[in-house]
Amino acid sequence: MEQIHWTDFEKVALRVGTVIEVVDFPEARKPAYQLKVDFGKFGIKWSSAQITKHYTKEELIGRQILGVINFPEKQIANFKSQFLVTGFADVDGEIVLASVERPVPNGSVLI
Repeated sequence: MEQIHWTDFEKVALRVGTVIEVVDFPEARKPAYQLKVDFGKFGIKWSSAQITKHYTKEELIGRQILGVINFPEKQIANFKSQFLVTGFADVDGEIVLASVERPVPNGSVLI
């Protein structure tokens, strides 16, 4: 594994946001949702996430997640993803969301 410097890590804007809307994304190649997330002073952003195996739309509303908000927008089918939803693959390769243990202000940075 390549080592990086602290200044490299500081370039990644890993921020916490609260999911405020979730819709199905039938145009995606693999089952996915479109998530609308409030990142506080960084605004409201949309992303797609292949998390339908572990999460229902209803249980995602109000949940705080971690996202990388300084990547360029990415076109996914007919949708522009504005940030990267972060998570970990379980033993079956299904994504488990990275999240915070306790509520923190939207837009808080991972340090």
